[in-house]
Amino acid sequence: MAHRPTRNFRRRAADSSDSDGAEESPAEPGTSRELTAPGPAEEGPPSGGGRAQVAGRPHRVRGPRGRGRVWASSRRATEAAPRADQGSGVQESRTVDVSTDEEDEIHHSSESKDDQGLSSDSASSLGEKELPSAVEIPDAAFIQAARRKRELTRMQDDYISLDVEHASTISGMQKESEDDPESESDDHEKRIPFTLKPQTLRQRMVEESKNRYEETSEESQEDEKQDIWVQQQMRKAVKIIEERDIDLSHSCGSSKVKKFDTSISFPPVNLEIIKKQLNTRLTLLQETHRSHLREYEKYVQDVKSSKSTIQNLESSSNQALNCKFYKSMKIYVENLIDCLNEKIINIQEIESSMHTLLLKQAMTFMKRRQDELKHESTYLQQLSHKDETSTNGNFTVDEKTQWILEEIESRRTKRKQARVLSGNYNHQEGTSSDDELSSTEMIDFQKSQGDILQDQKKVFEDVHDDFCNIQNILLKFQQWREKFPDSYYEAFISLCIPKLLNPLIRVQLIDWNPLKLDSTGLKEMPWFKSVEEFMDNSVEDSTKESSSDKKILSTIINKTVVPRLTDFVEFLWDPLSTSQTTSLITHCKVILEEHSTCENEVSKSKQDLLKSIVSRMKRAVEDDIFIPLYPKSVVENKTSPHSKFQERQFWSGLKLFRNILLWNGLLTDDTLQELGLGKLLNRYLIIALLNATPGPDVVKKCNQVAACLPEKWFENSAMRTSIPQLGNFIQFLLQSAHKLSRSEFRDEVEEIILILVKIKALNQAESFIGEHHLDHLKSLIKED
Repeated sequence: MAHRPTRNFRRRAADSSDSDGAEESPAEPGTSRELTAPGPAEEGPPSGGGRAQVAGRPHRVRGPRGRGRVWASSRRATEAAPRADQGSGVQESRTVDVSTDEEDEIHHSSESKDDQGLSSDSASSLGEKELPSAVEIPDAAFIQAARRKRELTRMQDDYISLDVEHASTISGMQKESEDDPESESDDHEKRIPFTLKPQTLRQRMVEESKNRYEETSEESQEDEKQDIWVQQQMRKAVKIIEERDIDLSHSCGSSKVKKFDTSISFPPVNLEIIKKQLNTRLTLLQETHRSHLREYEKYVQDVKSSKSTIQNLESSSNQALNCKFYKSMKIYVENLIDCLNEKIINIQEIESSMHTLLLKQAMTFMKRRQDELKHESTYLQQLSHKDETSTNGNFTVDEKTQWILEEIESRRTKRKQARVLSGNYNHQEGTSSDDELSSTEMIDFQKSQGDILQDQKKVFEDVHDDFCNIQNILLKFQQWREKFPDSYYEAFISLCIPKLLNPLIRVQLIDWNPLKLDSTGLKEMPWFKSVEEFMDNSVEDSTKESSSDKKILSTIINKTVVPRLTDFVEFLWDPLSTSQTTSLITHCKVILEEHSTCENEVSKSKQDLLKSIVSRMKRAVEDDIFIPLYPKSVVENKTSPHSKFQERQFWSGLKLFRNILLWNGLLTDDTLQELGLGKLLNRYLIIALLNATPGPDVVKKCNQVAACLPEKWFENSAMRTSIPQLGNFIQFLLQSAHKLSRSEFRDEVEEIILILVKIKALNQAESFIGEHHLDHLKSLIKED
């Protein structure tokens, strides 16, 4: 413990790190780097083997990196400049005399002198601690004199410059500026340096030495910390060993005292005491053993009970089958959901393609009708003002208008020929839907529709029937309901089935068009029959649970069918088409009347559908109805194009009036009366009738208007006055009857009286009969 072994840490080259006394100089490559064994301190200045003097104290032996490196590196930094300046590799001997360092430092630049002064002070302070007694340490007066000498040297700015002329000029200027302070005001006469002052070789060497000194200081601090830590660890180790030795010596001494202390007396020992202690110990061990036995028996019983339970469960066939069934249903439902999740994206794409195709066709018909109406009306307006536009009575028509008029006439001729072949001679011009397509457009439409239907068939072609056939899927749940009805109803399967069947039903509805008369009804669809069969086979004993299964069909219709039907109404339905309106009403009756078992559930989807129907009919009245008014002189000529155009537009408006009133029973009476009577009859049809000449044609039109009115509105036998919205129509009938009674068409008055009786305008009819003394017509009122 007296000496510490030499520590060998990482070594650094002399040119890149802080050098210590143990490092070799370039001039002495053969010098050894290791320290000699502890011995007496060598006399003389430290050289190559740097730390020989410090090794004189055995307990302060240093390795290659000791506390003395800070001191040694400070001297090496001061000697670096002279060695570099001389350009030789001869190693200069270093002495401990501080005056030598002070004399060498006089030749440094002003900046390096400050740093070297600090390094000298630090080296002196460290030398007092590390150097042996043989080293001569300067006193305070000597150090103060050296510092004063260094400051005087700095003030004289004494240094060797490579550029003699430039340096002398600058120094001369400085001296002149110092001697003549009044010259400082002449700034324009001074030479202003625009570049940095070039450094001399000695300044560069001093700066490099300064950088090395900073690196050496950092590394020396690390070495100091390392040495302090090692010393602390050594002190702890020594202290622990000393305490252990003290404890051992104390224990040995005490044992010796006890061993040889004869004054200590022990209690008397006999066989009875030993036997009693042994018996007590034995009793305790026996009790512990008995408790362990009891625990062991308990564990054995638990094991036997668990084995018997396992055997009972394994031997119970019903429980095993139940578990197997539930497990199979769980796996089946998971696979079904995965399959539907994978296919739903493809189903949505096919639905979107079919909807886009049908929407394109519907927009084509609507745009064509509006364009034709606009061009034909413009043409007739120009024709009625031909005297203003042309002096010779002729006017030119643009090619587009001429082509449209020819197309209109061509389609009308084809429709007329088809009606003649079918034997329909009572058709009125203007009641046709005009939804014919050219052969090319029809071929393109059918091709696109066929491609979509082919994609529809390929959706589930790679799926097993148990996962795409609705009947097979419902059969799985029916087995569950028959075997375990309690768990079936507790799982609320009736709420899950509509969601599971939604993608499969949507696939079947891709080809379903409720606007076509030949479209398949909901009751004839396969999914509808399968769901009805599943509902009919529900358990009859549990009325509450079976009622939830009875709602499956209505839920499917509300969640799947009604939204699709609403899309058809909003985007594809043409209220002017009687065939589309009739087919749509048929499907709506099935959905809204026969399968609305749960009012709360149906309410929202039903209201959305009805709102879309009303909104579409309002838009049709505003956009598609146009009945022009022409002078009576023009209209009386039945062969004129103006008269024909007005007739077609009137019958087109009357057609929409009839289609609106066909919704009687599905829409409220107030809604129908507002749309049909308020917006259409009173605003358009009555004005056209007032512009016409009273006669058989007018009476015929009035009969058609009355025939469209629902009979349910006039079922009350006590009614003597018609509904308020028919007031304008009744007034027109009375005016026409007055005119006809004084004309050659007196027989038409009876038809008008019958119309008044039909719409329950009995008071007005009696007044007219009494006023014109038409007693033979009173029987018509009494018969009613």
